[in-house]
Amino acid sequence: MKRSCLVVAMLALLAFGAGAAERAAVESAVASEQATRSLLLDVDRAGPRLVAVGHWGHVVLSDDGGKRWRQAQSVPTRVTLTALHFVDEREGWSVGHDAVILHTTDGGDTWEIQHLDAGLETSLFSLWFENARHGLAVGAYGLAFRTRDGGESWERFHLDEEELHLNQIFAAADGTLLIAAERGTVYRSRDRGASWEVLSTTSPGSFWGGLGLRAGPLLVFGNRGHLYRSEDGGDSWAVVESGTGQSLTAAVELEDGRIIVTGLGGSVLESRDGGKSFRAATLPGLRSYTAVTGDTKGGLLLFGDAGVERVGGDALP
Repeated sequence: MKRSCLVVAMLALLAFGAGAAERAAVESAVASEQATRSLLLDVDRAGPRLVAVGHWGHVVLSDDGGKRWRQAQSVPTRVTLTALHFVDEREGWSVGHDAVILHTTDGGDTWEIQHLDAGLETSLFSLWFENARHGLAVGAYGLAFRTRDGGESWERFHLDEEELHLNQIFAAADGTLLIAAERGTVYRSRDRGASWEVLSTTSPGSFWGGLGLRAGPLLVFGNRGHLYRSEDGGDSWAVVESGTGQSLTAAVELEDGRIIVTGLGGSVLESRDGGKSFRAATLPGLRSYTAVTGDTKGGLLLFGDAGVERVGGDALP
């Protein structure tokens, strides 16, 4: 479901000066009937509810599997929100530009700011919570925070001296944490984020996202259709032919076992063999997709530069 963000595009979205950025960070989200048709960057499930976030502090909710959407009642920022994570049907967090971290206890209807630093002039791209107390948030130029008290306090930490863009943090089936990063780099933690090691791949470009499969293998993907798979927890990686030269941004493993990877230029990939091989399709409109999840009828809900789009299962090859 998760996926990280279009890094270059997101950093260019709000080319505000410092004063304007600070105002946007503390002003309420822009109320708009077009919220589901403007840029949405991530989606997660709060129990049966779908929650998606994006441009101008937009948070949109669906209680019927994605058929109808409404905007959240109260979001105290209008900066771009890039990712979110729920630990149950009520409690979740979202991150975004100006290192903002938001918290909700009512399934996404209302939010409060837990952390904000417009002076950093950088963004958080992804977050992961082990439970309602322990969580991590990562982003541009090595930016990383951790909390052990549910976000009442956030502590900054450093993975290494490289200050690479940390594009998505995700968990393997055994609980190992990984971060898909730029320059073909993957970070791994076997102790819930207390310490990190660098994993080498042969990728010539940045990784924008990753996915831990239920059976154990790992996927990472990114620039120019590069897609890698590991069966040993990240110790070694094998190239998987993606069938596209478009950059890949998001992935989900559906309940029926299919793996869907999405990307730029209308790219949607499907695997039915645990990510060993993929078939690629290009959807009409050539939209850029940044998040994906399944709907209740075997189809897909795609999120990106045109908001949310529903496609049937027969839209893929």
